[in-house]
Amino acid sequence: MSQKITILVGTMTGTAEIVAEDVRDMLKDEGHEAELILMDDLDCAVFKRPGAFLISTSTYGQGDVPDNAMKLYGKLQSERPNLADMRYGVIALGDRAYNETFSHGGTRFDAILSELGAKRVGDILRHDASSDIVPEDAGVEWAKEWVNALAAEA
Repeated sequence: MSQKITILVGTMTGTAEIVAEDVRDMLKDEGHEAELILMDDLDCAVFKRPGAFLISTSTYGQGDVPDNAMKLYGKLQSERPNLADMRYGVIALGDRAYNETFSHGGTRFDAILSELGAKRVGDILRHDASSDIVPEDAGVEWAKEWVNALAAEA
């Protein structure tokens, strides 16, 4: 079953965007309608788009969301839209060398989306930059399972 998926990207160095591009390409190859949007200057209206959402984000500083995701994250906290009809997944990039804040960029988005009524499909992919696993490969493999879980819940 074909899915419509919006991939929202929060990134500082570009890694989360590269992961999202590879995931988008895989989804399109499998017949899904997938669009990648950088979080720069987005507001809560983006969540009115039809279909499911995939958050691909790195972690910055002391476990924060990346600079380009700060505005959207802040708007979710202040405007508190009802996202009860939204389904989403999270690809959270981080580095276990920073154990206390590992993958917190994605964790923060997961927490606020859940608070606002959105339903996460599947587990969060938490990729460790210190591992030998290429983040794009991990993202694509995870997304194959995620999109199947999404279809199963439709």
